[in-house]
Amino acid sequence: MTNPAAGSWTALIDDILDGRWTNPETGEKAVVPYDRIVIEESLDGRAADLVSELDLGERFTVVADAATYDALGQRVARELKTLGPVDVVILDHPHADMANVESLAVKLADADAVVAVGSGTINDLCKFVTGRNERRYCVFGTAGSMNGYTSTTASITLESGLKVSLPSHAPSGFFVDLGVSAAAPTYLSAAGFGDCLCRSVAQIDWWMSHRLLGTAYHQVPFLIQEKDEAALNQRAGNLAEHDIEANGYLYRVLTLCGLGISFTGVSNHGSMGEHQISHYIDCFAGERHPGTLHGTQVGLASLTMARLQQAMLASDKPPVVKATKIDPDDMVRRMGPAVAAQCLDELKKKAFDETAAAAFNERLQELWPTLRQELKQFMVPVDEMQRLLKSTGGPISAAELGTPADFYREAVVHCREMRNRFSFLDIAADAGMLEDFARGEA
Repeated sequence: MTNPAAGSWTALIDDILDGRWTNPETGEKAVVPYDRIVIEESLDGRAADLVSELDLGERFTVVADAATYDALGQRVARELKTLGPVDVVILDHPHADMANVESLAVKLADADAVVAVGSGTINDLCKFVTGRNERRYCVFGTAGSMNGYTSTTASITLESGLKVSLPSHAPSGFFVDLGVSAAAPTYLSAAGFGDCLCRSVAQIDWWMSHRLLGTAYHQVPFLIQEKDEAALNQRAGNLAEHDIEANGYLYRVLTLCGLGISFTGVSNHGSMGEHQISHYIDCFAGERHPGTLHGTQVGLASLTMARLQQAMLASDKPPVVKATKIDPDDMVRRMGPAVAAQCLDELKKKAFDETAAAAFNERLQELWPTLRQELKQFMVPVDEMQRLLKSTGGPISAAELGTPADFYREAVVHCREMRNRFSFLDIAADAGMLEDFARGEA
């Protein structure tokens, strides 16, 4: 099966990789750090050819967990044996944290060519470990559960417990067997769709920050995925039916979103207020964590952000902010002293004192009529976002996610403390509106 609109699942992607696509913002040809991306209905029997083209080395180490090894890793390892010796590292329910980074680094200390088999955690761990000493690696995806396959950052939880996106490097090769991914449990593709669903709310936050605070903004990440986002949304419900075509469009959007980081150097186009909510859940839920995937949480958080943004933009009068209220003792109570200190540093970078609040209000008053119209162009109605997410099987409430209502509200109110990215959460908090809003979100 091929992409019916473009003839190949890697149309446009190939142009970007091969330097044939011109960035309309700069007028320059694309330069991205990948050798090959292959997305096809079946890659059975092709692993050796695909990996050998990358010239990673002569001795191969396949890294997987039990599930991804059964799904694809065993086949990849078998096929790679035609090229040379193959070692297999099977991780036991790994987490993308520094403890697992150090453990995997020991296992891969003498590895020549690293071949990751799996999505989120497996890829982030292999990416970060190989990136530390600039060893090239490749990855075979097993489920469209996240957009980090082609990003140049890795989501890693630090020793303090704070989850952050750390600079790393991209895989030299990214290979997708759509038949394998379509056969995966559908909660994985629903998580990937949840990660894609955030586009509108992230773009609204980013453009607002650009217009009001002068932060950098780039349109190109949205431009390259625009048509595929529409095609994916048309087929969202088919993800729950293990449909190969729907999974193909899912992978295209996830891949193009990751490629966007190569153009901008930042992940803002796919990670603003909604991701902060998900990060707060991962960092501070503890025993209250429902065991859900990052993308699953992002999908729900995107609905929350959409409701907040659309409610605020519905008013013809702008909100009025005051100096940012910071309670370091409460942050320590919720986060622990080490993480609270890190987050306090981030929060202070975007906090308003009285002078800054007054200047922001003046700017907001001046721009509000125009800004509302600009932001509405990026908007997807909440009801439509909810319908799409529900059709994939993704949770549309905190109860369905399995997160206690009081903790989800806490995440909505306090997640903005974690990162220096200015979103509608910050405006709502400084305008004294966020806590009231959060009470209706669980």
